[in-house]
Amino acid sequence: MIRDAILACGLAMTYAVQLDIPGSPLGIGELLLVLWIMLSIGRVLAGGHLETRPALTRLVSFWTIMALALGVGTVVGYLTTVLYLTGLMHDTMAYLLLVGITCLAAAEPEADRRLRRTGWWVVGIANMALAIQLGQGWGWIPRAGVDPWYWDRFRGWSHNPNQLALYCAIFGPLALHLATTTSNRWGRFLGIASLFLTFYVGRLTKSDTYLYTSILTCLTFLGLRIRTWLKTGGNGISFSRQAVLLLLVGILPLAMAITPYAVTEASVLENFAKGLTK
Repeated sequence: MIRDAILACGLAMTYAVQLDIPGSPLGIGELLLVLWIMLSIGRVLAGGHLETRPALTRLVSFWTIMALALGVGTVVGYLTTVLYLTGLMHDTMAYLLLVGITCLAAAEPEADRRLRRTGWWVVGIANMALAIQLGQGWGWIPRAGVDPWYWDRFRGWSHNPNQLALYCAIFGPLALHLATTTSNRWGRFLGIASLFLTFYVGRLTKSDTYLYTSILTCLTFLGLRIRTWLKTGGNGISFSRQAVLLLLVGILPLAMAITPYAVTEASVLENFAKGLTK
């Protein structure tokens, strides 16, 4: 449980570069991830066992191919141009950290249950952090050396708004997946409720990529849910099934017709959100 919380906190806080320790090459999130790797290796050295799964085999194969490709690219770079070791060492450390986390997490006993619990921890910690960042952006909480705004774009603890938007694009689908695959009503409610805060913060970043990604995610999710419902609904013909099929046929012209109104409403909502942050 403690290791799961440490891993989740590290994953949820890797974007918080404004909270980095001065003089340290690693941020708070990276330090927590390194701590989790050390604890996991310590568990194995203390007699804990690892389990070989198809997922672990695929990960090892993927990272082996990736290492070969990056190695060839590095050699070609050395022979054709001047390389700066600062960026190279940074990327190497990041890849090693990612390899250690993915492989150790996949080799853990009961990895599926532990990863799901870690996912819930990530959603909870991420939303708590986003709420604190909003409080600092609104002036309700002392900023303590943190500048949550980049002009009129919200960036929270991250280096730039696009970085925060990228993490919001990850936290949102993760919460949606956990909410729709749990049998606990409270878990489903909290997972869906966390989407509103994540989406609100993502829109405050004013990232067009985040907006388009969110729309694509919603459409993909609805399409998959409708597909599953149609496949599991049996061969019977009902009014609801006919209505859904009719909606699928007319969704493209309907979307084209409401696009001008949606753009207008989006501008109104954006101005409203901007007014709340003043």
